[in-house]
Amino acid sequence: MMRNVVLAVVGSLALTAGTAQGQRITAVATAPSLPAIPSVALRPLSPSSPVSIRWYHGLAALGVVALTTTVDEPIQEHTQANRTETKDDVAYIFRQLGEPEVFLPVALAPVAVGLISGNKGILRAGGRITMSIVTAAVVTDLLKVAVGRTRPSSTDNAYDFAPFSGDDSWPSGHTTVAFAMATSVGDEVGSTPVSIVLYTAAGLTGWSRINDNRHWFSDVLAGAAIGITSAKLMNGKWKVFGIGQPRFLASPKGVAVGLSW
Repeated sequence: MMRNVVLAVVGSLALTAGTAQGQRITAVATAPSLPAIPSVALRPLSPSSPVSIRWYHGLAALGVVALTTTVDEPIQEHTQANRTETKDDVAYIFRQLGEPEVFLPVALAPVAVGLISGNKGILRAGGRITMSIVTAAVVTDLLKVAVGRTRPSSTDNAYDFAPFSGDDSWPSGHTTVAFAMATSVGDEVGSTPVSIVLYTAAGLTGWSRINDNRHWFSDVLAGAAIGITSAKLMNGKWKVFGIGQPRFLASPKGVAVGLSW
């Protein structure tokens, strides 16, 4: 379901790629019937230079995730052996953070407010949050297809992989979206207590997927890493493998919304 919603969101932008001067690439979608709004760049949250995430950082993170697969089965067995109705009720609550009916309003509401009010600050924040969640979801769905890991509800073998088979356990999509949302919203608010609450909620979303026997622990860990990285890239705090924050564009002529690197 999440894959269909994400594709619908991306498709609704009707992005088309084109080449401009140098190495700049811009994707643009037009909607002439909408009222004109000012041109707005996404802009980073902080004016300081972003932290550079190199290939060896990514390799190290992947190594940590791979190492945690050794405890996937013990954690799954312990969690299911101690599963209760109360835990299931709690898991149900936090699982909703990874559902479209929750993350889509969180992402799109500030964009709508910014467009209607003409407030560039709110529009930029909404653009950063939206693109953090969309990027995290798209990357996760692509990895799910390529990796093809079997969910714990269908096997007792944590190393059951069949690429392009339709199995989609790794990484956890709910966890990815929850951490992308927690990171992007937390960075926008800029409050440590708020960030603690958001990350705790995202962590419980990841736990809910283990409790529900839908994901292994390493699925959840990988999802958290992807969600955080996507948000930090989109708000300009990190530069990942040489790729920096894109620009979220809104043209004053008709309306043109797109991305530019």
